[in-house]
Amino acid sequence: MNDGPRNDGARMTAAVHRPIRFGAQIWSQATDWPGFRDAALTAEAAGWDSVWTWDHLLAIFGPSEQPIIEGWTALSALGPITRRVRLGLMVGANTFRNPGLTAKLATTLDHVSGGRAVLGIGGAWFEREHDAFGLDFGAGIGERLDRLDESVMLLRRLLDGERVDHAGRFYIFRDAVCEPRPLQPHLPILIGGNGPRKTLRTVALRGDAWNTNGTADEVRERLAILDAHCAAVGRDRSEIELTVSFPVLLRDRRADAERAWADVMAHNGTSNAGSVPHLLGPPVEVADAIRPFVDLGFRTIIVRLPAPYDRETIDRIGEVGTLLADA
Repeated sequence: MNDGPRNDGARMTAAVHRPIRFGAQIWSQATDWPGFRDAALTAEAAGWDSVWTWDHLLAIFGPSEQPIIEGWTALSALGPITRRVRLGLMVGANTFRNPGLTAKLATTLDHVSGGRAVLGIGGAWFEREHDAFGLDFGAGIGERLDRLDESVMLLRRLLDGERVDHAGRFYIFRDAVCEPRPLQPHLPILIGGNGPRKTLRTVALRGDAWNTNGTADEVRERLAILDAHCAAVGRDRSEIELTVSFPVLLRDRRADAERAWADVMAHNGTSNAGSVPHLLGPPVEVADAIRPFVDLGFRTIIVRLPAPYDRETIDRIGEVGTLLADA
């Protein structure tokens, strides 16, 4: 499931022959640092390929006042104590930071992790946390996605070593430079979101990877839209790594998985992990549910792991990978 640290400059691509990779999206709410840290270390020891967390200031499932750990800081703390997994936000809120600051954060994570950073970013959606902390949420979703597109363009230029002068609709840079450079010659940018007109066009223009979710039919429709955007801008879509996320909990019997999942959700003050397929049960059933996405070209599966993090799922995810590889 893994191929070592990502410090050789290789882009995150979706080559058909590539093995299935699993990423642990460790929820940062309703937890503490020791629990979060230990879940990441356990995932690396169990062979997972990447570790991700949120970029939120308030809990997004259940009561918003639940404890929540800040994302960039948590990833940087994981950098020196892990050795192989890629590390990234799933995904960063563009509205929280100027892209110059985001470029510096991603570069620092790349250095403290020995070249394993992924810069995950999206337009942001949770208005409540913006209101709580006085952050500009913008005039609407269209404006936020326009801001995202301009930001990703600037991030790519800064990470690639350009000295940037820019006077745009949202950002002004004067002789800006990001030094030191990232350890990776091409630090990958992953864009999360499904907006058909703007987000997917930004992915086609500027993304190294894309994260989505939903049913196989929904994802198939979005992939067709992404293909159309790639054709319009002259991009080879095979250059973009396709990633999809689900809640997963493994047990030999589905009923046992459902009971364990209900306990995890109760801990988070909610009943589910979003309006996406919940893959709960034996590894063979979970692999069967993932297979249609693999057939669409998705080779990176991001598993939503709420606290308290289910050790059996973390330890047994390799069984799902083996079933998918055998097929």
